Amino acid sequence: MRHASLTRLLSIAALVAGIDQVVKAAVTSRLDLFQVIVIVPGLVNLTYIRNAGAAFGMLSGVNPSVTYPIFVGATALAIAALGYLYMTTPPWRTWTRWGTACVLGGAVGNLIDRLRFREVIDFIDLYWGPYHWPAFNVADSAITIGVALIVLETLVRRERVAGG
Repeated sequence: MRHASLTRLLSIAALVAGIDQVVKAAVTSRLDLFQVIVIVPGLVNLTYIRNAGAAFGMLSGVNPSVTYPIFVGATALAIAALGYLYMTTPPWRTWTRWGTACVLGGAVGNLIDRLRFREVIDFIDLYWGPYHWPAFNVADSAITIGVALIVLETLVRRERVAGG
């Protein structure tokens, strides 16, 4: 049972990381750095950038010789923790298991970028008038969806327990 569970985790995570890397390769091979392609005027652009910082570009101004080992080390620890979380989550907590696998795949996708380029490739650029969300990628989307699934299942389970 544990072998099948681990195989499922690794398959989902590999699929997410693979899709992330294929899309990033397409972006980098077809766009110049900082090139913008309007997808939905006033809402979505495809903008090729590289982020040497953490989420939302935090710490991007800090010397990469300081941040790089921290980011890689923190990601390695997160990957180990996600594997443990998945393997200790009961099989009936399906959303949590799927969510954990998505977060793991996203973490691996961004780690591949850090190891290859020392920065992460971002390209999805959302904005509304003067409001601008920091650019992100498929891996970031998988992480967000995964966390949402985990939180949603936790809230639904808590509601069921509290309600009856």
